[in-house]
Amino acid sequence: MMKERLLQRVDGLIQAGNAVLSTRHRDTYTVESSWDERLTRQDTGPEAVDDGKMKEFRTASLSFIRKLYDEKHPYYTEFFKTAAGAYPGDVERGLGILQAIREEIAGDWLFTIKSLVTAEVFTDYLEMAEYLLQEEYKDAAGVIAGSTLEEHLRQLCRKNGIPVTQKRDGKDVPLKADRLNHELATANVYSKLDHKSVTAWLDLRNNAAHGKYDEYNAEQVKGMIAGITEFMARVPA
Repeated sequence: MMKERLLQRVDGLIQAGNAVLSTRHRDTYTVESSWDERLTRQDTGPEAVDDGKMKEFRTASLSFIRKLYDEKHPYYTEFFKTAAGAYPGDVERGLGILQAIREEIAGDWLFTIKSLVTAEVFTDYLEMAEYLLQEEYKDAAGVIAGSTLEEHLRQLCRKNGIPVTQKRDGKDVPLKADRLNHELATANVYSKLDHKSVTAWLDLRNNAAHGKYDEYNAEQVKGMIAGITEFMARVPA
């Protein structure tokens, strides 16, 4: 599952941060006076951590946060700003941010927020499909509803750690919706009955997209939109 993979990753970063913190030390240096030898003494600088390990920890953490959220998110900007030096305090602030992210992942807050945003966008598209159908544009409605379903399948795959691309000639090529549907059903993300329904909806979308307008009617598109709406509410990404 994606949640477990994210928790493993953030735990690895927290472990790396603690390893950086274990390198805390004070550099010793000599203070000399050019006019009085009695003022020559040993002194220590401020506490610091290993600079190289800190840079590795910072780079890996920022990369993780950017991919999980984005560069404008407070977690990213705060980490970038307050965990920039090679000092124990910088490491501790970075660890605090990572711990907060871990709690969001563990408590499903991250997925809840993303699901709400995604659901709102998808609802807009399905409402658009309904409007087009009411205006007797059944073919456009079928394409939009089917495309919305396909994107929902991709979101479900990402949520459940299922690949959405495959390597072809050294490039990542998106998997087709039918393959995503098969992989999701195989992983028991939804039932075999849902798998059959999704297959039928995708077939209707393909007919609409390829000009096979006589293969379906407006009532079937209406049922498709209603079915996809119910399916997405019951199996959220």
